[in-house]
Amino acid sequence: MKDILAQMITRAALKAHEQGILPSDAIPQPSLDEPKQESHGDFSTNIAMIMAKPQKMAPRKIAEAIVDNLEDPENFLVQTEIAGPGFINFHMRPSLWQRVVKNVLDKGPEFGRSQIGAGQKVQVEFVSANPTGPLHVGHGRGAAVGDAVASLLAMCGYEVEREYYINDSGRQIRTLGLSVWLRYCQLKGREIDFPTDCYQGGYIRDLALSIDSEKLADLDSMAEEDAVLWCARFAANDILDGIRQDLKDFGVIHDVWFSEQSLFDDSSVQKSLEFFEKSGDIYEKEGAKWFKTEARGDEKDRVVVRNNGLTTYFASDIAYHKNKFDRGFDRVIDVWGADHHGYIARMKAAVEAVGRSKEAFEVVLVKLVNLLRDGEPLAMTTRGGTFETLSDVVNEVGADAARFIFLSRHYESPLDFDLELAKKQTSENPVWYVQYVHARTCSIVVKSADFGVPLDFAWDPDQEILKEIEEIRLMKALARYPEIVENAARSLEPHRITFYLRELASAFHSFYHDHMVLKEDQAPVLTKARLDLVTAVRQVIKNGLDLLGVSAPESM
Repeated sequence: MKDILAQMITRAALKAHEQGILPSDAIPQPSLDEPKQESHGDFSTNIAMIMAKPQKMAPRKIAEAIVDNLEDPENFLVQTEIAGPGFINFHMRPSLWQRVVKNVLDKGPEFGRSQIGAGQKVQVEFVSANPTGPLHVGHGRGAAVGDAVASLLAMCGYEVEREYYINDSGRQIRTLGLSVWLRYCQLKGREIDFPTDCYQGGYIRDLALSIDSEKLADLDSMAEEDAVLWCARFAANDILDGIRQDLKDFGVIHDVWFSEQSLFDDSSVQKSLEFFEKSGDIYEKEGAKWFKTEARGDEKDRVVVRNNGLTTYFASDIAYHKNKFDRGFDRVIDVWGADHHGYIARMKAAVEAVGRSKEAFEVVLVKLVNLLRDGEPLAMTTRGGTFETLSDVVNEVGADAARFIFLSRHYESPLDFDLELAKKQTSENPVWYVQYVHARTCSIVVKSADFGVPLDFAWDPDQEILKEIEEIRLMKALARYPEIVENAARSLEPHRITFYLRELASAFHSFYHDHMVLKEDQAPVLTKARLDLVTAVRQVIKNGLDLLGVSAPESM
């Protein structure tokens, strides 16, 4: 309806120009919003204010010219009014909203799908936690955000691939191996002063114990450096297996698991450095090699090879992102922790040096989660071993509650996650509130069989049947869904879906509180129309929950 109304406005403005009322033919695309006050109509546009400067006319005069030339052959409008300095408010024929119900039922799971992506290839890389310890709740929020962003883009016509980058090379992996080796030595009765910069969690001792009890390797006969290396590989693989399982239990499946070590094994890092040396993007200074990032917007140039000959993390990150674009992706999206904000400029500079625009590389920054229990904070530190793991949270509150709550706020805002609240079966719990509506609508559809209303019974959506204010509000909420999905995909903001689902659930509760769907003395056509409205709500709730990776239970 917004599109049809926008076309009507454009035609009216062009007609006013042809009549000589509007001097310029520069007619912008009309923008339509829903007024905050229902008395102001169904839609409102500020196009008259936008046109004032190019037309060199008062906005109200422009609005009058548009309204005078509006053609409404299908009788969409019951009233059009000019408000304030030149806003145009439109009151639509109430029965028009009934078409939304039919549209939802016709499209089913496809309602909300669009092709704005036009098949563009997009890679979303997310989680990518170092395999040095179990996933914590912060990783869980990043996993929920990355997975939902990928689902939104796929729903909007993009070809999407989900990827996990395994940081299985470098200093942190050696520290992991050393941590396990030293705990192994302690198990063997050796006096060890365990370093504070090693990993302290109980999982390290468990890994050492499994090596010893299962006789996985004869570490005692190895040189210490070889033993540390073996422990590093064993521990990283074991932890990575746990990460895979935790993500699977959380409903997150990656298409590709990409190893950082593979970039060294196939000489990709070295080849990348040589590529950029030839292009002039890498130069030598003070015995080190530097990448020219300052010239491309970074605050300074960055070292890629230290004066001791060892490469930096930035060197492998450059090679990795060059690899991404070499694989044919048009757009690359990384989901990082908010503490990596300072890394964005240098990576955008590297992407530009590859020959791609900076806009082809985007970063979603996810802030930390404050884990609470009955309002009291729980401490979380990786090396100290006092953190709550993602698997602990999922086991306690369930994957549905965890995912919905992780996505309940913009990812750039800190999130308070109260474990006790997430378990409540009340309207205080946002996921329960939405899922309950789906279960209630399923129950109504099942009960409808007792009323003898055939599910294929046809009613004319152009006949004014659903005319109560709560019914109209509910249909308007359904109509907003496709636009919400598109905007969430464009902005990479999945929290827009959780906000919308809560608003839709609220509109349904208001409708259901005031109006019986199944009623003995009710006209069959009204019963069927309301039943179809309820079925449409059920479908849209399920569609939205599917995008979030949250289940839609049929009973609760």
